[in-house]
Amino acid sequence: MGAPVEPPRRASPSQVVKAVLSAFIGIRKGAAHERDIATLTPAQVIVTGIVLAAILVLSLVLLVRFVTG
Repeated sequence: MGAPVEPPRRASPSQVVKAVLSAFIGIRKGAAHERDIATLTPAQVIVTGIVLAAILVLSLVLLVRFVTG
């Protein structure tokens, strides 16, 4: 028989945020990309992306209201 296969390790919340923010900015290293593929799940990326996009939009709206108000 073969060696037991370990389930893939899941990424921590800080790793998911870091991966999504670097994708927002557009800077990624090859090694980080390979690690992210092995540890991130699509659900983690989608939820984190939606939350961070909402925070960005709300921040911009508040900034515009502050500057123009």
